Amino acid sequence: MEASFVINKVNNINEVDITADDRRPGLLLSLLKCKCPRCRRGDMFENKNPYVLRKTMKMSRECAVCKQPFNIEVGFYYGSSYVSYAVTVALSVATFVAWWILIGFSLQDNRFFYWMVFNSVLLIAAQPYLMRLARTGWLAFFVRYDKNWRTPPTVQLERLNEEQEKNW
Repeated sequence: MEASFVINKVNNINEVDITADDRRPGLLLSLLKCKCPRCRRGDMFENKNPYVLRKTMKMSRECAVCKQPFNIEVGFYYGSSYVSYAVTVALSVATFVAWWILIGFSLQDNRFFYWMVFNSVLLIAAQPYLMRLARTGWLAFFVRYDKNWRTPPTVQLERLNEEQEKNW
């Protein structure tokens, strides 16, 4: 059964009606879909399509479902570069192994260089999605799934300085 969310504006208060069973969404699927790590239901990014390049990294301020803030502190997402690097290396190793098994490498021809070109094009094409995936994974390191995400309020942030937010 697919979960559906309805957000109603009533007297400037967002009410979220959730019509779905209360099964815990899977971690891997919610990471791949770039969902909020706390409830695993709300979208982290304003635009679902990562290939609208002007809006690729435009994040919501908070989850529309559970109100989890996404910008935890100034410069928080600089750590996502480590996640991006790890995902990129893993994807490169996977394409290397797949190329080796399916096509093979040889010293007599340029198959290794063909793989390098293929891998480079793949990584460039996947970069907008990989950047989103890295941010989602980085936030998931610090914000855990809460099975009671409907009841406790989210903790108000104390280290957020909006004046300095764009100076990085």
